Amino acid sequence: MKRIDMLVVGGGAAGMLAAVAAREAARKRQIPDKDFSIVILERNALPGAKIRISGGGRCNVTHAAEPDELLARGFLNRSEQRFLRHALHTFRSDDLLALLDRQGVRCEARPDGKVFPVAGFSASDVVHALERMTEERAVTMETSCTVAAIERLEDAFAVTAGERTFTADVLILATGGVSYPSTGSRGDGLLFARRLGHTIVKPSPALAPVLTMEKPSPMLAGVSLRSVALIASAGGKQVGRRGDVLFTHRGFSGPAVLSLSRAVAELFRTEGSCRLFADMFPDLTPDALQETLLLETKRNGAKLVRKFLQHSQGAPPSALIAVIMHQAGVPADVQLSGLARASRLSLLQTLKRFPLGSVKAVPLEEGEVSAGGVSLTEVNPKTMQSRLVPALFFAGELLDYAGEIGGFNLQAAFSVGYLAGRSAAGLRSR
Repeated sequence: MKRIDMLVVGGGAAGMLAAVAAREAARKRQIPDKDFSIVILERNALPGAKIRISGGGRCNVTHAAEPDELLARGFLNRSEQRFLRHALHTFRSDDLLALLDRQGVRCEARPDGKVFPVAGFSASDVVHALERMTEERAVTMETSCTVAAIERLEDAFAVTAGERTFTADVLILATGGVSYPSTGSRGDGLLFARRLGHTIVKPSPALAPVLTMEKPSPMLAGVSLRSVALIASAGGKQVGRRGDVLFTHRGFSGPAVLSLSRAVAELFRTEGSCRLFADMFPDLTPDALQETLLLETKRNGAKLVRKFLQHSQGAPPSALIAVIMHQAGVPADVQLSGLARASRLSLLQTLKRFPLGSVKAVPLEEGEVSAGGVSLTEVNPKTMQSRLVPALFFAGELLDYAGEIGGFNLQAAFSVGYLAGRSAAGLRSR
C-alpha cells in the first residue's frame, strides 16, 4: 500500500491544474518536493482526453473577460455564479493564458471573446503544455489506471486501482461528469462522492444537440439560421436564446441550440413534451416586420414575395425560403401586391414563430458538458473542500454547474482545479 500526500483522481483540465497549483503552493511554503508527493491517477492511456477533442480539436481554452463579466455571460444560474466567483477571481483567464504562453502555446481572442490557440497550435498542444507543467513540478502521472473504489479511513483515503491500493492524506476528485463517456467521463466520481456521503444532483444534458420527432428535410442538413431567436415552449412555459441554429439529419445543433439545451431538457422532463420555434427576425416586432413588408409592397408591388425574403436584412437561408412559404400557405410565385391580408398575416406569423419540431430527446452522452453532480451546498466555494469529509476536495465537471458555450466551462475547470489544489496543499503545510 503506497502512501501519498496528495492524490488526484482524474487527469483532465481540473485535475492537472490542481496538481500544478498544489506544487506551486507547497514550494512557496518551502516544502521540499520529496516531502510532499503528488500523484494523478488517469484512467485513459493519455491525459486530457476531453481537451483534445474540444472545439473540433482547436480547443476554446477560455473566454476573454474579467471574472465578473465572465460569470455574467457564461453562467446564467445565480447559485452557480456565487459558487464559482471566488475560483474565477483566484485564477483568471489571463493567468491561464500566461501559463500556456510560458509553455510556448500562444492564444488569441476572437471578436466574440472566445480564446483559441493561434494558427499552428491545436488542442493537443494545450494538453502537452499541461503535461509539461506537471512534469516540471514533480507530479507523478499514472495513466491507464482506473480507480475502482475509494474508502475513507480514520486519517486518510484508501484508493483501489486494479491490483494496487494507494493511501492518500488528501484526495481531490476531478473525474469529470457523464458526457462523452468515450473520453472516460463515465460518472465514476459521482459514485465515489455518493459513497463518501455526498448528495448527487441527477446529471442532465448541457451544451447538447436537440433531436426532434420530425427529422428536418435531408436537403436542409447543414443549413444554418444566423442570429435567430430560438424558442422552446411547453406547458405555458417558454425559454429562449439568441444565436445560430444548425439543421442536422436528426434535429438541431449550433450555438443557440447548445446554449438552450439544458433548459430544453428540463422542460421536456417536467412537461413531457416540448416544441421548438425560430424567430427569423428577432430585432423586429411583428408590427415593425409588417410595416417593412407593407412599405416594400408600396415601393415595388411587382416583386415576388420570395425575392423580398431573399434580399431582406437578416434574410433566412435561401434553402429555407420555400419551406417558410409552404408553411405559411403562400404560393411560390405570388407578388407582394397579390398577397392577401390573410396570407400576409400567416407569413408574418411563420417568420416570427417558425416551427422546428417537437423534441424527441436531448442526448446526455452527446453534450459537451453535463449539468448535475456533487451538490454545491456541500462544498466550500472558497477552497473546494467538502463540508462533510475532511481532506476531500472536488474539481471540475463532477460539480453541479454547467456554463454556456464559449470557453466558460474549460476556464471554470481550470479555476476550480487551481483553487482545490492550492487549498489542498495548505492542509499539508499545517
